[in-house]
Amino acid sequence: MPAPARRIALLNPNTTVAMTDKAVACARAVVDPSTEIVGVTNRTGPPSIESHYDEAVAVPGLLADVARCEGDGIQGYVIACFGDPGLDAARELARGPVLGIAEAGMHAATMVGRSFSIVTTLGRTIGQAEQLVARYGYGAMCHSIYACEVPVLELDQPASEARKLVVELCRRAVEVDQSDSIVLGCAGMADFCTEVADQVGVPVIDGVTAAVTFVEALLRLGLQTSTRSEYASPPAKDLHRPGFSL
Repeated sequence: MPAPARRIALLNPNTTVAMTDKAVACARAVVDPSTEIVGVTNRTGPPSIESHYDEAVAVPGLLADVARCEGDGIQGYVIACFGDPGLDAARELARGPVLGIAEAGMHAATMVGRSFSIVTTLGRTIGQAEQLVARYGYGAMCHSIYACEVPVLELDQPASEARKLVVELCRRAVEVDQSDSIVLGCAGMADFCTEVADQVGVPVIDGVTAAVTFVEALLRLGLQTSTRSEYASPPAKDLHRPGFSL
């Protein structure tokens, strides 16, 4: 059996293996058969990421995973959390391209329309999404951000009616806010895309599949993260934290 042409790590910053498996299945469905998707679940941190604190405590384990993957022949990375936690730090460690799913989802949205809305999980994370919109330069294009108020780990539970709620909010974004497309604001919604798009009638973008196809394209083009300045390898330092090293 020939070796894969490209090896991309799909990094789940939380510790829930089922979420990793779902994201990996969605990613594998869109990449070339010669591209290998390697699912990596954080070994430390929270079971879901729904706050600034959750993001902060997840990042050390995420970076340790990047360091391990660098020794395993991984060529590119996707950070499968809509907060894009640890993105800049991961780019300092990885030789190949690293993309976050919020970054990729918003970029994709601007390629298929002049405006977009985001539909995410909890209202408390809207501020974080707004910060990312501003960081990526899409403040004028993002017409609205809505939260379905379903916790990440309940998205697949029938009692939550998550999909129905997401569809209703997407319709509101299209009809009230006049958005041309929708970005789903959670890796746990990766398998919602087709179902929601069929009911709403505009492009609906899952950041997991957008990010993995962008990374695949960058690898095909032979492009890697520039290490000229800010993304150069970090200075070697002793970390005063037992059990953690890069």
